[in-house]
Amino acid sequence: MKNEKETPKKQQNSIVREIWEYVRIVIVVVVVVTLVNQFLLINAVIPSGSMENTIMEGDRIFGNRLAYLNSDPERFDIVIFKYPDDETKTYIKRVIGLPGETVEIRDGKVYINGSSEPLDDSFCPEEPTGDFGPYEVPENCYFMLGDNRENSADSRYWVNTYVDRSEIIGKAVLRYWPLNKISLLD
Repeated sequence: MKNEKETPKKQQNSIVREIWEYVRIVIVVVVVVTLVNQFLLINAVIPSGSMENTIMEGDRIFGNRLAYLNSDPERFDIVIFKYPDDETKTYIKRVIGLPGETVEIRDGKVYINGSSEPLDDSFCPEEPTGDFGPYEVPENCYFMLGDNRENSADSRYWVNTYVDRSEIIGKAVLRYWPLNKISLLD
């Protein structure tokens, strides 16, 4: 009779152990994903067409949070940062002006430090227009523009014109959605 009572108890213990193994796996996965998301990658959905045709509205991208650990952002890097006018929002734009530079936009073309040659903006989907600036980029700050200049709320229009280095979250590195457009971002 003792054996009959032990058998259901053993079965119950076996089920509890199996459930605990699944719970442990789920806990480990959640911890790993949380750590990766907090310290290595940022996952972003593109909410607008401001970066077209490089990144389209609705695309999903990964950003590298460690990209600027030992280096500074460079001109033309696509970065993810806290929006200077409302740090609860996250934006993605292209770095155009570096610390200490003067940025001026004439007839839609970007000129740095009074150069007679404009920057190459062949990534823009259409010929930009308008005159803006000059903007003198403070130390530890960056001037940002969207690739779709005619439809981008960027440094030209913000109250706080520049993005402080400390507000840059990471560098956009990979578009992973839609699947037919998986690509590294240059």
